[in-house]
Amino acid sequence: MPEEIEIDTDKLREAIDEEIEKEDKGGMRLVRWIALTTAILAALAAIASLEAGATVNEALVLKTESTRLQSQASDQWAYYQAKGIKADVVQSSATSYTAAGKAPPAEIASQFARYTAQQDTIREKAKELEGERDAKSAEADELLERHHHYAGAVALFQVAIALGAIAALTRVRSVWVGSLVLGGAGILLAVLAVAH
Repeated sequence: MPEEIEIDTDKLREAIDEEIEKEDKGGMRLVRWIALTTAILAALAAIASLEAGATVNEALVLKTESTRLQSQASDQWAYYQAKGIKADVVQSSATSYTAAGKAPPAEIASQFARYTAQQDTIREKAKELEGERDAKSAEADELLERHHHYAGAVALFQVAIALGAIAALTRVRSVWVGSLVLGGAGILLAVLAVAH
């Protein structure tokens, strides 16, 4: 029987172990970068989430204020109509005097003038309230638009964080790059929200 050829496997095993160690160190470096960027994205997501909540709360307060102003304006218009009805009643009584061939008392003319003057004041107040209502509503709409940008940024950050976790587990660099791209898109949306 021929002698078996001995191969020095100790050196081969050492070389393999060195390569595995090098790969592990490189893989750990990648995992550290993934962890760092994911932590940054998580912090940005928290900030964007707080801003989204703050803007929507402020918008709701402004919409409530707008509704209150609309109610006050409606009250003013009802008051305006009541004064108009009183003026019409006074005017019709003046017409009754005229139809009977008599001159209407001076008091009727002064009441009619007073009611129409009050209507002018009431109309101005109602229009002022409607202007305030429109301004509050427009400001709330702008805040809601800003909220939508922040909410979109939060969603992108969350997906980017999830991709970062997948990249850390699988050590697939392209998944991490996808995480960074989505994180960048989230940053862009957050900047648009601030600029809006």
